[in-house]
Amino acid sequence: MNLMSRAEEIILLAILNLKETAYGVSIQDFIQEKTNLTWSFAQIYDPLSKLVRKGYVRKFKGESTPERGGRQKCFYQITAEGRAALTEIRRIQDSVWAAVPKESPV
Repeated sequence: MNLMSRAEEIILLAILNLKETAYGVSIQDFIQEKTNLTWSFAQIYDPLSKLVRKGYVRKFKGESTPERGGRQKCFYQITAEGRAALTEIRRIQDSVWAAVPKESPV
């Protein structure tokens, strides 16, 4: 099994939370708010492309808008495979964290 990267996990969680409003900027805003870190568009779009290729995320175009000069936004939606991958990565993380001794200075 191939584990997803931490960036992929965070992006998937953002899409899960944003539901039908998940697109590049909203994903970036959500992640920056939750992590209190600056994420460039490359840090969003590179893993996002991998998530689409893996089948964890579905990409689709929205309606064109005058504000965007008639261009369409690309939206993202988590798939059943993406939900399963999140469940599995959480199971693995919980298992590994449970093995850390209580007296460990973490």
